[in-house]
Amino acid sequence: MADKVYNDYFGEFGGRYVAEVLRTPLDELEAAFKDAMADPGFHAEVDAIADTFVGRPTPMLYARNSSDELGGARIFVKLEGLANTGAHKINNAVGQALLAKRMGKTRIIAETGAGQHGVATAAVCAKLGIECVVYMGEVDIARQRPNVFFMELFGATVAPVSSGQRTLKDAVNEALRDWAASFADTHYVIGSALGPSPYPDMVREFQSVVGRETQEQIEQYVAAEGLSVEALVACVGGGSNAIGFFAPFLDQASPRLIGVEAGGRGTEPGQHAARMKGLGRTGIVQGYKSLFLLSDDGQVQDTHSLSAGLDYPGIGPQLAALGVSGRVEFARATDADALDALRFFARNEGVVFALESAHGAAEAIRIARELPRDRAIVVNMSGRGDKDLFITARELGGPRWKSFLQSEVDRFDADANGGGE
Repeated sequence: MADKVYNDYFGEFGGRYVAEVLRTPLDELEAAFKDAMADPGFHAEVDAIADTFVGRPTPMLYARNSSDELGGARIFVKLEGLANTGAHKINNAVGQALLAKRMGKTRIIAETGAGQHGVATAAVCAKLGIECVVYMGEVDIARQRPNVFFMELFGATVAPVSSGQRTLKDAVNEALRDWAASFADTHYVIGSALGPSPYPDMVREFQSVVGRETQEQIEQYVAAEGLSVEALVACVGGGSNAIGFFAPFLDQASPRLIGVEAGGRGTEPGQHAARMKGLGRTGIVQGYKSLFLLSDDGQVQDTHSLSAGLDYPGIGPQLAALGVSGRVEFARATDADALDALRFFARNEGVVFALESAHGAAEAIRIARELPRDRAIVVNMSGRGDKDLFITARELGGPRWKSFLQSEVDRFDADANGGGE
């Protein structure tokens, strides 16, 4: 990979808009990343951990029952949720953690929204014996408590963030403040394909394993059925799973590449987190230039999504550029669409999409109905839905779930009081 070209900018988007104090660690990181990418030994180390710890390659499932019920194109699902820790996030965490070790860093920090990046980073740090601190908004801590439990089980410190909207954007801000004061011994593992350069390139490269495997599996499973792949579909928050999934196909005219944003519960500001198709404005936030949900006076707007991983107000700069150029199409799925898709694939295929990934699944269902049977759609199940149990059960489980939770609280209180004696 020594001849690969990396970019500070993707069209008008990207760059490195940071305070002077962060220029030194970013310059150091860029040099180390390029050096590592040119070193076959580093790639071999990443591959070894991917094989023995992450569980690569992840399978591709032919969703036969779902395809038959819909009656249109065949749907295939890249089961990235079967990777260790339950999502694609671990691919990037492994790459960056090994890079940090190569640089001599002894402490790693991260931000997380849905919690999957935090869990992945904490797990990799446990594996490599590195101290780990994860910044997480208080709202996300409350709605993703199972992932907080696992981060702490892996030995990470979860640092609550109480500023702003208390979600992912605010966690990124706190992580950047920490890094500015501690970069001599600390590496900041950004979880999505955004931030100041070289992070967008770095995250794409470490996540592109998903796309490379998908290419091979298309030949093995899809083409063997005599099908033509019409589209690859992935959810898009910041964009790490999408850009990794799409990466090997970007320079081709086909298949269609479709990113699905959070349509939330409405079209008014604060009700969704969709930045593309004219909704976002060009701005510079958290060290990079891209499309963001901004008010008339340039302030970052509040967002909403049932899924904690899709409520970030910006989008990675490469995906923004690809959307402007037309190579990547963008669609929106509402909270209700995502829940319907989650239930549909659970009942038909026995797989539970994470709420983020279920947005992509909803779009796959929609377009499959419009296409003939000799076409195929591949959707990236970037994570599995274990982490969302307390959200999906509340939405879909009805009174029985509330009764169960109340009984657990009562039992917890009784145990704490010595069994009620």
